[in-house]
Amino acid sequence: MFRKLVLIMLGLGIALSACGNSKSANEALTHIRLPMGYIPNIQYAPFYVAVEKGYFKDAGIEIEFDYKFETDGVALVGAGELPFAVVSGEQVLLARAQGLPVTYIAAWYQQYPVSVIARSELGVIVPQDLKGKKIGLPGLFGANYVGLRALLNAGKLTEADVTLDAIGFNQVELVAAGQQDIIVGYAANEPIQLRAQGIAVTEMRVAEYAQLASNGILASEKAIAENPDLTRAFVGAFLKGLKDTIANPDEAFELSKAYIPNFGDLDQDVQKQVLTTSIEQWKSDRLGYSDPQAWENMQDVLLDMKLISEKMDLSKAFTNEFIP
Repeated sequence: MFRKLVLIMLGLGIALSACGNSKSANEALTHIRLPMGYIPNIQYAPFYVAVEKGYFKDAGIEIEFDYKFETDGVALVGAGELPFAVVSGEQVLLARAQGLPVTYIAAWYQQYPVSVIARSELGVIVPQDLKGKKIGLPGLFGANYVGLRALLNAGKLTEADVTLDAIGFNQVELVAAGQQDIIVGYAANEPIQLRAQGIAVTEMRVAEYAQLASNGILASEKAIAENPDLTRAFVGAFLKGLKDTIANPDEAFELSKAYIPNFGDLDQDVQKQVLTTSIEQWKSDRLGYSDPQAWENMQDVLLDMKLISEKMDLSKAFTNEFIP
């Protein structure tokens, strides 16, 4: 999912109850916009399942889709204008470094979803193989860039050891056209699309070399302080959808179709593989749990990249208070 996180934000409208209990039929649901980070996609199946099975409604939540850039969502949450957004882990620390009062309240992805993908004939298998290579990525920002830097660090390489080519979000098209041989993308997106086109590629997943804070739910400190029950209700509904999606992906696939425009025109086998790969990255013994070490590692990467200037109090950047 989640390809291009920094990228495009899908806003979902959510309605959250003032308490964590279900609302009666004649009580109005609270309507809240939720920036999501990308266009409607099968990777959002846990949200779609939570809506379809009534988990959000039972928690007093009504969902409406709206599209915003991810950084806008972070800013709106930081300003207290929206209670929640879906973001990538690095965005949380970047926001707090700018003084925005935001806290990550639930981990969705347990594995950082970015990969480096290369044509198989190049023999790019481990990070050290990237030395001297040109690498195409959307730009020097966002999850793709952070993930690449983490891989370079794992191979004891720096940006000076490679050539970075900012190509926008055209990775698949440019590889297929023979204009790029190595790209950065999302494990549940670009490598699957390329293989579906008959292009043999190797893939290095960042998660195999570094445990980094990944995609999850961001909240404003205001929302947490003023209505912790609302926060708990939202997290609980989302986690029910996530659990059901992992347990029954075929059902989740069917329930998601109505939320994705022109879904019937897409290659269904590819979409199922996207969901399968995503589920691999969501699984955990404790869904929603944030690993403190993953946040330490993310902070170290951002410091190395000079995207933040000093260490911060990570206990304010994330919490597991709302995780069952």
